[in-house]
Amino acid sequence: MIELVRNEWMKIWRRPATIVMIGIILLVVAAIGIFTKYQENGLTVPNNENWKHGLELENKGYKEQLKDEALPEESVNYYKQQIALNEYRLKHDISTNTDYSVWDFVSDSSQLISLVALFTIIIAAGIVANEFNWGTVKLLLIRPISRTKILLSKYIMIIAFGLLLLVVLFLFSFILGAILFGLPEESYPYLAYYNGIVKEQSMIVHLIVYYGFNSISMLMLSTMAFMISTVFRNSSLAIGVAIFLMFMGSTATMLLASRFEWAKYILFANTDLLRYFDGVPMVSGMTITFSIIMLILYFCLFHFFAFFVFNKRDVAA
Repeated sequence: MIELVRNEWMKIWRRPATIVMIGIILLVVAAIGIFTKYQENGLTVPNNENWKHGLELENKGYKEQLKDEALPEESVNYYKQQIALNEYRLKHDISTNTDYSVWDFVSDSSQLISLVALFTIIIAAGIVANEFNWGTVKLLLIRPISRTKILLSKYIMIIAFGLLLLVVLFLFSFILGAILFGLPEESYPYLAYYNGIVKEQSMIVHLIVYYGFNSISMLMLSTMAFMISTVFRNSSLAIGVAIFLMFMGSTATMLLASRFEWAKYILFANTDLLRYFDGVPMVSGMTITFSIIMLILYFCLFHFFAFFVFNKRDVAA
């Protein structure tokens, strides 16, 4: 099995496109860093000695807004979250006077996870379909190795490649951010809010968790592209469908969720687990447990179709 995975890994690195993908990620991160560093408005925060009074005024305004019975649920949750965070800062003397630092840049760079997802989808879409198109699948299947192991090794390679791109994005963002913006003079925690409770987290832990949550959609779409590539033996179809859903899936699901409760069973209603911490679910009554179960079901369904078809397909000349 290890030999199969290594063989797939070597195939990927023989393609010039792989180096180009990594180069594009590095160039885009560098461009964002340089632009952010030299933008006109600057990034320093004035030392506001009356920050506590400012937070108290903010909370007063939020509480006034909450008296509006017609306020949308998302706004209600947002105001309650801000009130809780502000009260925690006041109680524990956690100042808001913090300059833009490497942690902020790493957080901003997480928007490029969509670029990582795009590259991973391209790899997933071609990893099986290209074997059929080039006729090399026959060379794989004549070996005394089960088809399940062959297909599993390809999927493991996809996950490994996606993780590599995420690590490259995270580490390069951290290194560049430290050079351009420096480390904060004083360590400050990230205030995590969930179910009305505020907890402190180290910034590094928060960012790793944040990157992980933002990568769920990438995992599911890559698995879908892998399944389409295996079932239909068409990389263009797999890329087209996966990329279209990556950009339009959530939007279309939100439109359906505003009218139909059954929209909660759609994949894209469940991929953004951060909604349970920083917002509201697409359909009222959804829970993080429900979304995790739906993600597992979709994940298993994609693999069932991929492995079932691959094991049953006749590839004889």
